[in-house]
Amino acid sequence: MKIIKNMLAVLVLLLAIAAAAGYWMVHQSLPVYQGQLTAAVEQQVVSGRDAQGYLSIRAQSRGDAAFALGFAHAQERYFQMDLLRRNSAGELAELFGTAALDFDKKQRMHRFRDRANSIVTSLPKVQRDVLERYAAGVNAGLQQLGLPPFEYLLLTQQPRPWQPADSLLVIYSMFLDLQGALGKDELAQGALKAAVPLEWYQFLTQHSSDWQAAIDGSEAKALPLPQSPLPALLKAIPAQACQDCGLTDSRDIGSNNFAVAASASKDGRAILADDMHLGIRVPGTWYKAQMSWTEGDTQHSIAGVTLPGTPAVVAGSNGHIAWGFTNSTADWHDVIALEMDDSGQKYQTPAGLQEFSYNNEVIKVKGEADVVLLVKETQWGPVMAAPFDKFALRWVGYDRESLNLNLLALEQAKSTTDALALAPSIGIPAQNLLVADAKGQIGWTIIGAIPARQLQDWDTPQNWSEGKNYWSGYLTAKDYPQIYAPKDGRLWTANARSVGGDALALLGDGGYDLGARGKQIRDRLYAQPQHDEKSLHDIQLDHEALFLKRWQQLLLEVLSPEFVAAQQLSQYRQWIETDSQAASRDAIGYSLLRAFRDKTLELMFAPLAGHLEAQQLRLRDLKMVPETPAWAMLQARRDDTLPGSFQSWDALLQQAVLDSVALLKTQTEGDLSKARWGTLNSAEIQHPLTKALPFLGRWLNMPADPLAGDRHMPRVQLKVHGQSERMVVSPGHEADGILVIPAGQSGHPLSEFYAADHIYWLGEKPLGFLPQAEKYSLQLLPQR
Repeated sequence: MKIIKNMLAVLVLLLAIAAAAGYWMVHQSLPVYQGQLTAAVEQQVVSGRDAQGYLSIRAQSRGDAAFALGFAHAQERYFQMDLLRRNSAGELAELFGTAALDFDKKQRMHRFRDRANSIVTSLPKVQRDVLERYAAGVNAGLQQLGLPPFEYLLLTQQPRPWQPADSLLVIYSMFLDLQGALGKDELAQGALKAAVPLEWYQFLTQHSSDWQAAIDGSEAKALPLPQSPLPALLKAIPAQACQDCGLTDSRDIGSNNFAVAASASKDGRAILADDMHLGIRVPGTWYKAQMSWTEGDTQHSIAGVTLPGTPAVVAGSNGHIAWGFTNSTADWHDVIALEMDDSGQKYQTPAGLQEFSYNNEVIKVKGEADVVLLVKETQWGPVMAAPFDKFALRWVGYDRESLNLNLLALEQAKSTTDALALAPSIGIPAQNLLVADAKGQIGWTIIGAIPARQLQDWDTPQNWSEGKNYWSGYLTAKDYPQIYAPKDGRLWTANARSVGGDALALLGDGGYDLGARGKQIRDRLYAQPQHDEKSLHDIQLDHEALFLKRWQQLLLEVLSPEFVAAQQLSQYRQWIETDSQAASRDAIGYSLLRAFRDKTLELMFAPLAGHLEAQQLRLRDLKMVPETPAWAMLQARRDDTLPGSFQSWDALLQQAVLDSVALLKTQTEGDLSKARWGTLNSAEIQHPLTKALPFLGRWLNMPADPLAGDRHMPRVQLKVHGQSERMVVSPGHEADGILVIPAGQSGHPLSEFYAADHIYWLGEKPLGFLPQAEKYSLQLLPQR
């Protein structure tokens, strides 16, 4: 027994030593916040941090400001930056081994590493200089750490130095995130169009007419339910119609921005609100920074959110203008149906048969031999991966026009008109840009390259071999749609259709949101004659379930006294009546109502989901808003449009109730009283390493707190997706503004800034748009 006790004591001692050594190693990689360091700066730079870790850079040149920003990004977020560049380049297997190899193979078809290297050399000197100074700052910040960031210790890897082209790869990762359909949507649209009569295809894929709030006042006319019966494809449900019957309402979890002009504010100021909805993780997407520098006799100051890995403020204010983005959700790629010769080695073009070109992509794999991948390309773009290898992808992201650093020009824009004029020349994933200026004006346009297209059908694969379908280049500024100084002093975008007519014909449909969220924002803006920062922030937090009101009425009709009594649903009905008005944390009725709607749509479209799955596509790939055709069918309730083997619409709806109740009971230990929305929608804000090493979650992840909000309302919030920042600011009055991020500034778990913003984001409490009282000051001194 004594021997066992001694052995246990030794084991405990060894574990304590190992833990202490591990803690010491992680501690060595903490950023430096205070003191003086020599660095490759031209003149002294001061990097201050407030109690939240909000960075404030004071420099004497833009180059030194870029260096200091890179330095801070590397110290706080290098692993995040590394993942972003590797994500788009297809280089994750070098870090994670064979587990990431298949993912890398998919990414290599884009050849983004080659594209980034090519673009860097062609950038104007002033932009290239900023990239190079930023990269130098990144590498200096990385080298200054006592040890590499802790993630590399766990992965037994060394971080690779930063190159100027890597910043472009980070932006390419945003292309993949924001325009990630990559042709699957058009393939799915083509499969649907080929399988049903044209009138049904048009009915199913129409723009939403029930929920629309286009900023130009245009309206989509509803297409009526076809007179013909439901196509057989949509009616027959085999035993297992689909493995994944889930659906989304097109691209329904995007972003919000809205603005009021001086005429619609309480004290004559234009105010902008912006909350970009992205995946929520630790660390978050954005890093708060203010940069001030001198250029000649002019003092510049800009503040907002930066994207670690890049040198610009992405959304923010420069004192003259404030700007923010939402994803445009327009159409930025086309799928080309290839005509090949019998050998399969050549494809038809308007100029005759052409041979495919091939590029060797070498993928480095941790602990394994390199893997060589052959990427097959056409003159229009790469050939898609099997089973879609008879198609090629034409994407804005492949063209030089799509990417540059012209976003830096917004730093010096003096007015809304300046910003709108710059937008067509700025190379980022195309966004809805809203701008407010210090003169009280607001405006909207698309920022990013818009292709000039001649296509017979934008939404399905087309044959380009005869010259009838093509891109002829890119639109010039004079052709860009824009709205300046709207008469009512209000603008808003929320990933739905923003414009109609000729403007929509230039943008196409990339899978617009159905529009309930945008309509709710618009109505909130008009509900008050005048606004301030607080009222706009309140709209960002609005989680009233206006969209589900009609579904509540439908469900109450389904819950007849006989059905309620037979299924013992009296308490269920009471929850629906009294507790389904908002996606609140404690709401039970909201959970039940939402589940009923989802199950109803699932039952109605399961046959279509199964048809697409048979072609290795998904229902959610369609540019289709299921709500629009489903609601029309539910209103008509014609027997000849009844899907599946149901004997009546009442039977389908009652089955949706029973199925949704059964599903919720599996999630709540059989007790519906535990189906509170916040419990079902608890946060999963996690560090990427905890998926492979879950035992680290207690130290690295944010708490699994209940969350209010959902899709189809301004406060978009799901477990892993939601408001990646909340920003409200009036240019020239930044001290009154708001800026909050979901986690914190730092990616280092021992930093006091790792989760500094989280309680404010979770608790709906505003933080200042500008850095507050300085807590730390780091001076970067020139090398002599």
